[in-house]
Amino acid sequence: MGKSKEVAMAKAKPQVKTSWKKAFKRDWQLYLLLIFPLAMVFIFNYAAYPGLRMVFMNYKVMKGYSGSQWVGMKNFADLFTGPSSARFLMALKNSIVFNLLDLALGFPMPIILAVMLNELRFPKYKKVTQTILYLPHFLSWAVIGSIALTMFRTNTGLINMTLSRFGLIEQGIPFLTEKFHWAATYLLIGVWQGMGWGSILYLAAITGISGDLYEAAMIDGASRWQRIWHITLPGIRPTIVTLLIMNLGRLMGSNLERLVALDNALVRDFQYQLAVYIYDYGFSGQHYSIGTAANLFQSLVGLAMVLIADRVAKALGETGLL
Repeated sequence: MGKSKEVAMAKAKPQVKTSWKKAFKRDWQLYLLLIFPLAMVFIFNYAAYPGLRMVFMNYKVMKGYSGSQWVGMKNFADLFTGPSSARFLMALKNSIVFNLLDLALGFPMPIILAVMLNELRFPKYKKVTQTILYLPHFLSWAVIGSIALTMFRTNTGLINMTLSRFGLIEQGIPFLTEKFHWAATYLLIGVWQGMGWGSILYLAAITGISGDLYEAAMIDGASRWQRIWHITLPGIRPTIVTLLIMNLGRLMGSNLERLVALDNALVRDFQYQLAVYIYDYGFSGQHYSIGTAANLFQSLVGLAMVLIADRVAKALGETGLL
């Protein structure tokens, strides 16, 4: 009884909060290491915010912010009704369509891959497989674009030459020069590049599932597919919902490096997305206010999508972000 009272009294003692001075003195090396990443975040994420006022101006570089004319919401209206509205609407449509297809094709693949890797029973083979699948994430899109050109060129590409040699095709398949073939190639390359790295989070979530559940299911005679369906997938459902919400926030975005790496004038009707519009018309064309307005528009729509998806997830009883 005496020991239990001592334990109870120890638990009842209020926790003494460490002052920030003592914490800094104890862990000053860790705080010092945080200075550079925090500086990068503030410089590139927050220091640029005052420049957003150019969306309400007819901004001219030579005149600066003080000399440029204020035009209110005119730049946002010009996106939909101005001289470049046709290009903007085409870019907006392409971005939404390709991002939806990217989400439909690319989002399930890391889940499937993580489940498959988790089921592997040979540790060395599993490690080698993971390394091979993670590698594309670390390749720049310039490298991926050159690989794609080597593989998918219509007449001299490796795939077309191999298929022709085996007599499977008579003419080369226009993977990169016909817009529908380009769309399929663009989407599949994106899935290949991102699925290995995306599976890391799901593998981490799977390791958090109690092994007792699998043992109990095996004792009850559950097959491997039944264990995956009734234990693994429900166990990682909060992670799936969270990442789905975050991916919905990128529904309006586009990757300029990816688009430029797979650029071709013959497929411009599909390749012209918001990132290309902002760079081509806003930056290269020196319409800085219009380009900033387009960028802010897609960011605000992405934020709205995240908030709506988060509310829906919470209403359905799932884990949200906020």
